[in-house]
Amino acid sequence: MDLFSQIVVMQWLGTAFGVVQVLMARQNNVHNYLFGIVAILISIYVLYQSQLYADILLNLYYLVMSIYGWFYWKMGKQKQEAPIAYANRREHGVAAGIVLGCFILMAYWLGQHTDSDVPYWDAVVVAFAWAGMWLMAKRKIENWVYLNISNLISVPLLIYKELYIYAGLTAFLFTVAISGYIKWKRIIDNERNKAYA
Repeated sequence: MDLFSQIVVMQWLGTAFGVVQVLMARQNNVHNYLFGIVAILISIYVLYQSQLYADILLNLYYLVMSIYGWFYWKMGKQKQEAPIAYANRREHGVAAGIVLGCFILMAYWLGQHTDSDVPYWDAVVVAFAWAGMWLMAKRKIENWVYLNISNLISVPLLIYKELYIYAGLTAFLFTVAISGYIKWKRIIDNERNKAYA
């Protein structure tokens, strides 16, 4: 099997695990992280072959945040399951700081120290995804917004890199993130209604 065929097979396999992960996250199922970890490891291999180095770093970050998120969702700060919630002002500031800081660092690193032909494009995708994943690990509803900004910018980048299967997955993730936001909002609203009942 040549490298191109191997990359296509790996994309399909990673996509399958990624779809299961995001559908489970939409359902607020903590075990989404297990499927996500497998998808991440497969993606790192594919992205390395495609010279998308910032995306490799993003996936390594996803790996760390997936492990953190799994434990946080299970135990939270009070050793009990953390609830879905809106981000507070400080968390919004941290997320914005992640976007800005990540973009500056990635754009510089990609532009100056790699053979990337899309340093700024790759950097902006990664910057929003880093912030979104941090918010996801904290179980904040705004994660879907940040992740969808990343998805929206990522689809044409993946098409440009001829990673059509991952582009299709990312387009699918875009629609799931919209429904995920709606579902999480309903969960928050239901919890508030129970509290006031």
